[in-house]
Amino acid sequence: MSRNINIVGNFNIRAADAKLAVFDFDGVFTDNTVYINEKGEETVRCFRGDGFGLTSLKNAGVKIWVISTEKNPVVIKRCKKLSVPCKTGLNNKSAALKNLARKLNVPLANVAYVGNDINDIDCLKMVGLPVVVADSDNLVKKSALFQTKKSGGFGAVREVCDWIVACKNYQKKK
Repeated sequence: MSRNINIVGNFNIRAADAKLAVFDFDGVFTDNTVYINEKGEETVRCFRGDGFGLTSLKNAGVKIWVISTEKNPVVIKRCKKLSVPCKTGLNNKSAALKNLARKLNVPLANVAYVGNDINDIDCLKMVGLPVVVADSDNLVKKSALFQTKKSGGFGAVREVCDWIVACKNYQKKK
């Protein structure tokens, strides 16, 4: 867990109240780079430590999902390995996010959304805890309340998970 988390302020109250964390995949779990082999198959780079953060977040009672506009088997396989449900190939991420929150009976005010690019802006604007990774597009950063110190694919997911868990633990002690 990150030891530099200062539990003060409105963001941290919102983090403590999170019941659902929804992540974009490309640029959040990955460094936004795609490698293509001679067969035309895509591979991506992910940060292994994110898995520990996701497990910790689940153990804190937060539901976790990944949504992506990409229809890429890499996303599905990585999410399966992490035991995180995902929806891929989405044309409208914000509609998918609304439906997911409704289906899981979680108010949007209690949803954390983590994104990095233009197609995440609508999702960021509709949730109680909008988060972007450090290397997000500057326009996207304007839609967030919290920005990670780490970039996508370099531990940003772990940072978000650790932060939410720390806020929940702090709230319990109060």
